Amino acid sequence: MQPAALISRSLKECEAGAVETRKVFLPEEPVLQEIFKFAAPKWTCLQWSTLPQVKGFSMFWPRLPLSHSLHCLLTVDCVIISTLTFSTPLLTAKMVRGSKPLTLYSHCFLSVLMLKSCWLQGSTSQKPAVLADSQQGSQEYTHSIRLDGDIILGGLFPVHARGERGLPCGELKKEKGIHRLEAMLFAIDLINKDPDLLPNVTLGARILDTCSRDTYALEQSLTFVQALIERDGSDVRCANGDPPIFAKPDKVVGVIGASASSVSIMVANILRLFKIPQISYASTAPELSDNTRYDFFSRVVPPDSYQAQAMLDIVTAMGWNYVSTLASEGNYGESGVDAFVQISRELGGVCIAQSLKIPREPRPGEFDKIILRLVETPNARAVIMFANEDDIRRILDAAKRNNLTGHFLWVGSDSWGSKISPVVQQERVAEGAITILPKRASVDAFDRYFKSRSLSNNRRNIWFAEFWEENFGCKLGMHGKRPGSPKKCTGLEKVGRDSIYEQEGKVQFVMDAVYAMAHALHHMHRELCPGYLGLCPHMTNIDGKELLTHIHAVNFNGSAGTPVIFNENGDAPGRYDIFQYQINNRSVAEYKVIGHWTNQLHLNMEALQWATGDLSLPASVCSLPCRTGERKKVVKGVPCCWHCERCEGYHFQASEFTCELCSYEKRPNQNRTGCQPIPIIKLEWHSPWAVVPVFISVLGIIATTFIIVTFIRYNDTPIVRASGREVSYVLLTGIFLCYIITFPMIAAPDIVVCSFRRIFLGLGMCFSYAALLTKTNRIHRIFEQGKKAVTAPRFISPASQLVITFSLISVQLLGVLLWFAADPPHTFVDYGEQRTQDPENARGVLKCDISDLSLICSLGYSILLMVTCTVYAIKTRSVPETFNEAKPIGFTMYTTCIIWLAFIPIFFGTAQSAERMYIQTATLTVSLSLSASVSLGMLYMPKVYIIIFHPERNVPKRKRSFKAIVTAATMTSKLSHLAAERPNGEVKTELCEGMEASVPPPKTTYVSYTNHAM
Repeated sequence: MQPAALISRSLKECEAGAVETRKVFLPEEPVLQEIFKFAAPKWTCLQWSTLPQVKGFSMFWPRLPLSHSLHCLLTVDCVIISTLTFSTPLLTAKMVRGSKPLTLYSHCFLSVLMLKSCWLQGSTSQKPAVLADSQQGSQEYTHSIRLDGDIILGGLFPVHARGERGLPCGELKKEKGIHRLEAMLFAIDLINKDPDLLPNVTLGARILDTCSRDTYALEQSLTFVQALIERDGSDVRCANGDPPIFAKPDKVVGVIGASASSVSIMVANILRLFKIPQISYASTAPELSDNTRYDFFSRVVPPDSYQAQAMLDIVTAMGWNYVSTLASEGNYGESGVDAFVQISRELGGVCIAQSLKIPREPRPGEFDKIILRLVETPNARAVIMFANEDDIRRILDAAKRNNLTGHFLWVGSDSWGSKISPVVQQERVAEGAITILPKRASVDAFDRYFKSRSLSNNRRNIWFAEFWEENFGCKLGMHGKRPGSPKKCTGLEKVGRDSIYEQEGKVQFVMDAVYAMAHALHHMHRELCPGYLGLCPHMTNIDGKELLTHIHAVNFNGSAGTPVIFNENGDAPGRYDIFQYQINNRSVAEYKVIGHWTNQLHLNMEALQWATGDLSLPASVCSLPCRTGERKKVVKGVPCCWHCERCEGYHFQASEFTCELCSYEKRPNQNRTGCQPIPIIKLEWHSPWAVVPVFISVLGIIATTFIIVTFIRYNDTPIVRASGREVSYVLLTGIFLCYIITFPMIAAPDIVVCSFRRIFLGLGMCFSYAALLTKTNRIHRIFEQGKKAVTAPRFISPASQLVITFSLISVQLLGVLLWFAADPPHTFVDYGEQRTQDPENARGVLKCDISDLSLICSLGYSILLMVTCTVYAIKTRSVPETFNEAKPIGFTMYTTCIIWLAFIPIFFGTAQSAERMYIQTATLTVSLSLSASVSLGMLYMPKVYIIIFHPERNVPKRKRSFKAIVTAATMTSKLSHLAAERPNGEVKTELCEGMEASVPPPKTTYVSYTNHAM
């Protein structure tokens, strides 16, 4: 059995009173089920089943009091339910989201909607007669405005606020409702009078109240689709057997509205099913820009994505990077905040501290909780608000109650704009708020029109009487809407004279929306009906898709003189005015324009004014900017919050988030924003580390020069000759070089100085110790030879001594030459020697390329000579002091060894010291000078003393043969051994007895053996 027959039989049973519940088809399509639920909120589901003939449907029927609605069921709805079918153009229309074609599913679904519509009329007549046109019309238009015309436009306006306690509608909204509604009526009047726009075509209207509720608006918008449903009553008769007669509904070709984004989304879902274009004057949710879901939706206001970008630009211009967001629950608030958050994440630089939502039905104390939650992040003072004006007002009031006036920096969307109602009696807490509003201008013609409206000339507006009562605070008769008002309306009141009047902000956009529809119809008429007066047959049934194409193609100057155009998504371009709520010196609060936004921000920073009176911008940042030389260490997950860390050591601030190490030869500058060369130093002559060595060296040079001059002058005297003149001069030359090396060691390094250092560093010691080694070796060989034979050893003549000495010196010179060849001298800057923890104290030391290893090698040979000489000095320690210089040389070498043993730990132990250059240079030069001074003092000062002060002792003595010299030395050696073995006194007796006749008188004698043959 077909579904229509099933329902027809069920209705007959209902008529007979057999049963009280019935079944109709409910589609499985989720979106349509949701719409069905909203359209019939009071129906109770009693039974569910599935018909085998219609797959995917369930059975559903409302329990209706027969006494209340039987008449409606029998006269109209019984036929509608059983025989409704779609007209041919709709058979292939797509469902919401483009899922399924409208087939029998929608047939049954819309039957239920029409049943609900009839039931809502609330007819109580028991007369089973067919409804006349006038009778139905009187009931159908009691809650809507209807203007006759050739083309009918629908209108959706929030005439009333959302109801409470289960009621669909609440109090009247004078500005958002009546002003906007009258703007549409005014625009239609102007178009109908315009001979150039739709000539000979009259626009009509069907205007409904959405009551600021999306579900109620959806229910009301079903009125716009009735004309697109073909109703067939051939199979059903009413109670008296007559066929039903249907009143012909108005065919709506386009809809102006709605206001709230949530309402527009709900209505757009059903209007697109019937290809009815829709132009909104206030809905700004970004979601509506999706032309795959809302392809028949357009708007003359820019979407919130533009608004969110403009608000983000404002926040960025203020230097606020840590903000909270606050949204009213619903498409407008949530979509706006989502767009702001998304853009801020894509562009970076702004972080969201908290995202809070205001419930649709807030409980008592809800706004105080929201304010306290916002205070949990005190640094996020800026609050981005996408909220309706009622929520804005209550948020401001909660901030005032919690003594937070002046704490928050409000940034309001176009729902705040430049409205007075949210800030009434809350001026102080709202002071400094920055708001945004689509660029608009007051329409003066509308002001004149609206101020001329009265009860007598505005009967077409069924809500105008209610507005009259609300606006003037009076009561119209016994059936007025303000029963508690003591004042009665006279009807002579005048808008703007007896009440405060200010044009509502969206009036311009309402008029632009109506004109956009009219221009699209005008272009369509010129295309389809060229030269035809009035509507031609081609426009009898206007194709919504074709009309939509003309809507997107319109381009005209709107009521404010700004262009009205649409992009491919049906959106208007973004043009905004930026306001700040300020209190001037006269304590008068007002919105002041501080800039505008058209794809980019233009803000007059000098026009800003804050509650504190300070000209500087208030802060809304998570962390204060880091000081110069500090990097940001970002808190994980919150890129706008960071800790500041100073770039330590030799690091400088390379970027906002990184510190980098300066190159080795540089150090950070004072503010650590870059690097600068490390200062280069060298040992200065005036430094204490240089003055002392130079002083010692100068004294030594003077003394050495004096001795050399003395020896040259007294070259032929016995003392000079006895000391071995030739080797002595070599030794004095070495001593002089040891003193002179101090100067190249302290002088500023260059290639010449470095060359001198290499040459003379070890050469002076080599000269000295080669000469001393030759002397001690000669003495040792002489006395060792005397023990074996009376003949003199070889190579003891002066010439032989010089050859031996220079042979030893040549080894040092050869090593220096090889060093020069392998590594030519050059200078370099040592940045590691004085690289202190504090870069401010870092210095680069200009040096010669003499490493510690090179120094050891250079001095090593001289030290080897010194050690060898010391060994010989030890071996010849028992030689009588009357025989040459064996003992003075011994004492010299012992002292020199002590000096250099002390030098080694001092020199190498200070390698890590910051004063390394000074200590090592001073230690080396002083050690060389001391070594030379010891040799000079012990070997030559006694001789010079005798030469100058006791010349009587500088006389020649008798010559002795080599045999006599060796015999005397041998006897002296033996006596020395005996003295070590006998008690005190015995030795002296033995010596006196055995040698009394042969020992010469106690007198120092200088024995010369320089003339012995080799």
